[in-house]
Amino acid sequence: MKPVRCAAVDLGATSGRVIVGTWSGAGLELDEVHRFTNGFRPMAGHEYWELPRLWGEVCAGLAKARRRYPRLASVGVDAWAVDHVLVNDRGRPVFPVHAYRDTRTAAASRALARRGIGKVYALTGVPNYPYNTSLQLQETLRACPAVAKAASRCLFIPDYFNFLLSGRMENEFSIASHSQLVDVHGTDWSRGALDFFGIPRSWFAKPALSPRRLGPVTGVPGLRGVLCVLAPGHDTACAFAAMPAAADGSDLYLSSGTWSLLGFEGTAPLLGPGALRARVSNERMGDGRYRPLKSCLGLWLLERIVPEFSSRPQTPAAWRRLIAAAALARAPGRLLDLSDSSLFNPQSMRAAIDRQLRGRGGRPPGDLAAYTRLICASLGRGHADAVGVFERLAGRSFRRILVVGGGSQNRLLCQATADASGLPVSSFSLEGTAVGNIAAQLVALGAVADHASFRSVLCRELKAAEYSPR
Repeated sequence: MKPVRCAAVDLGATSGRVIVGTWSGAGLELDEVHRFTNGFRPMAGHEYWELPRLWGEVCAGLAKARRRYPRLASVGVDAWAVDHVLVNDRGRPVFPVHAYRDTRTAAASRALARRGIGKVYALTGVPNYPYNTSLQLQETLRACPAVAKAASRCLFIPDYFNFLLSGRMENEFSIASHSQLVDVHGTDWSRGALDFFGIPRSWFAKPALSPRRLGPVTGVPGLRGVLCVLAPGHDTACAFAAMPAAADGSDLYLSSGTWSLLGFEGTAPLLGPGALRARVSNERMGDGRYRPLKSCLGLWLLERIVPEFSSRPQTPAAWRRLIAAAALARAPGRLLDLSDSSLFNPQSMRAAIDRQLRGRGGRPPGDLAAYTRLICASLGRGHADAVGVFERLAGRSFRRILVVGGGSQNRLLCQATADASGLPVSSFSLEGTAVGNIAAQLVALGAVADHASFRSVLCRELKAAEYSPR
């Protein structure tokens, strides 16, 4: 078959990429044509995303992709969850785009924990995270009531970029499912949840399953003839879709990056008091299937503490040396409580970690290698705790943990996960989110029969680094 080339716009909270995948029918080759930084900025006590700058980077990346690959077939967008753009009927933003690490919803989250979370969880299957879209929109409407009249639609970040590309306003299903506003038993919005938080139903279109074709790209000069495809909008859904998983469902998936997101694919949600207490989030794949997962602070801890040391690594080789030194450091006497809200977005991550350790009778590490050892060991324990939750609530055993994302290259983290969980870990050097995004485009284009067919080819060509429990 002739090669088919698709561009994945992969927007993360700390960086973004435009990656072109070339599919030959026998394998997938990736080419990162553009990478750029991302981050929220403080203003008047709140945190905001710089969307115009992000859009400029996306356009620059797609222009590079088209020059390098004149027969580019399609483009799809994935991004982080919960954040959104409120627009009028012409698609113009009517409210600043807050970042999910803004603390504006903290009081509302505490109030929800005292009253109502049981009802909301039964409706949506999503626990009380302070950054949930539900709480963000509730706070916006209470602080700025006029927004109710100014806004016509609420588009999640990948939805908004799809609109800029194609002119089509759609709410993709996987990204919508993280909002705490979708019916856990169906594929539409939960009227009960919308009413509970006081959010207008008119702001949303019925969630669209993915993949599907949106139409030609009209918003970027030079991309005539390129098709915009509705890929799974949530980057974690894309990462899970890329996993070379066993067909018998015995694998757990770990997307390891800024967040640690561990879960599995299923045909039913995990609900009830035990799931609520364990904060299981019943998110969805683009095609409607369930993706129960637990999330905890991930390599964000390391990302934020490294700049506080003069010896911080600047190159891949320096990072490898840091991980090797951390593996030789003394094992921590006490691990971090990853649920501690003080670690969510502190001014100084080192100070926040030190305060927690001292408060729990521990001693702060002495150098960056020791902090790295502490963080990796703590994340490994967090991953193991999530495995135990899933085995207990789902009433099943899992055979191994598959890891993709930045953490897949961290040997110390992978080994800590295997040791703490008692399960072998298979780590793949795989651009998981981009691969899942491209796989969806290939299915929408008809270049691949279905996702299972894509996975079967991917499994044959991937090699894993294996970590056995010690």
